[in-house]
Amino acid sequence: MRRARALVVAVAATLLGVPAPAAASGGVTGDLDRILTGAALAGATVAVDVRDAAGAAVYQRNSGLRVLPASNQKLLTAAAALEVLGPGYRFRTTVRARGGDLHLRGQGDPTLTVARFDGLAADVARGRKRFTGRLVVDDTWFDRVPLGLDWSWQDESFGWTAPVSALTFAADERSDTGAVEIRYRGTGGRRPSVTVWPPTRSVRVVNRAVTGRGDSVSAVRVHGGRTVTVTGSVAPGRSGTVLVSVPDPAVTAAGVFRAALRRHGVTVAGGTVRGPVPGTARILATRVSAPLREILRPFLKLSHNGIAETLVKAMGRAATPGEPGSWPTGLAAATAALGRLGVDTRLLTMGDGSGLSRRNWVTARQLTTLLTAARRRPWFPAFRAALPVAGAADPLVGGTLRHRMRGTAAAGNVRAKTGTLTGVNALSGYVTTRDGRHLTFAALINGALTSAGPTLDRVAVALAESTGPPREAAPAHHRTGNRVEHRARIP
Repeated sequence: MRRARALVVAVAATLLGVPAPAAASGGVTGDLDRILTGAALAGATVAVDVRDAAGAAVYQRNSGLRVLPASNQKLLTAAAALEVLGPGYRFRTTVRARGGDLHLRGQGDPTLTVARFDGLAADVARGRKRFTGRLVVDDTWFDRVPLGLDWSWQDESFGWTAPVSALTFAADERSDTGAVEIRYRGTGGRRPSVTVWPPTRSVRVVNRAVTGRGDSVSAVRVHGGRTVTVTGSVAPGRSGTVLVSVPDPAVTAAGVFRAALRRHGVTVAGGTVRGPVPGTARILATRVSAPLREILRPFLKLSHNGIAETLVKAMGRAATPGEPGSWPTGLAAATAALGRLGVDTRLLTMGDGSGLSRRNWVTARQLTTLLTAARRRPWFPAFRAALPVAGAADPLVGGTLRHRMRGTAAAGNVRAKTGTLTGVNALSGYVTTRDGRHLTFAALINGALTSAGPTLDRVAVALAESTGPPREAAPAHHRTGNRVEHRARIP
């Protein structure tokens, strides 16, 4: 009798367009309702979709509303790249010779560290020690549009918005591409010491930092230029690094390669120029990257924007062989691949691959559709393993979730991609409930006045702690704002 009465009240509430009574919600549904209607989210847009392993709805709130995904966009890029390029795809870098010229050709490898350039130089040295011509850089595998067309110019100097190039370099083993490390150390009685890694003439450093208290050092490259100004304060003996993008990754990569050649006794008499490799040039050295399935780990764990955009242009090159990879061709290829995975691309807008663009629009339902479809793909083990794990301290395990949800039922359980922009927080992935059910979830919040990250953590923890189906699982339910609509489930 109580259930019948509650159903009548809920149906009446729906017909009259008024909020259903709180008693209509229970279990995890009630918990999520309470979390997502808190005062901190007043005026914000909340989009959530939770599905069971078979894809049936468990919880929905504005799940069909288009919102900004921030770095949840990387879920779309990763899945599309696995479909278009394949999990075994490798980037290739070659060194060739013709006459007196030495040619260095890139295909976008984001893992080219100083050590890997050194390996290329060592291979060259084993065959030839002197070149009377020039070092010719070939970056024509991609187009030469370096930055997303709607990225903020204020972010230009940051390492996480570095220019995209077919010939680039990685400052470290984390695959921070197209950016150098500004390394500083506090020194008593004088300014902090500042060095650049890899060593390069691509940037000119002006050191205005002081040795004092704490660690507030910042480094900013002037818009459109190569001058990097270091400011702030650092305590004596304390050290750190700041990533700063370079104006032209191909030029910096060429400089890193020249330095490696010198270390191995190889001289190139002429200067550095750009140009395509002649078809008759002889191969002297080749380096291939790890397969995409392994590159996914730093990409998704550490949320690397540079890898995301490199994958987009690589997809463009694969879709239009013989033409330089570009954002337009790559995003079109990615969108088509997502459609084949069952994502309704009519409501999808992709402005880039990383989530920096404010022209990315996605629904929570599209994300759970993708995450559910991924379970059935042969590349799923690599995709799942690359997602950050809540509370895992190792950066290459926990990634962007390593400091979150520690000591909760979500720790070591939730595998999900984070997303953060000013006014945007997102968390989407997989969770196992307390009673062993496997759920897929997407939760995105736009327009909160303070970070909504803690709220999203509470959502994930509530799912991890849940047991059994929601109390009102018999009828399907859909939420728009605070209104609950109960609809009879059709078999």
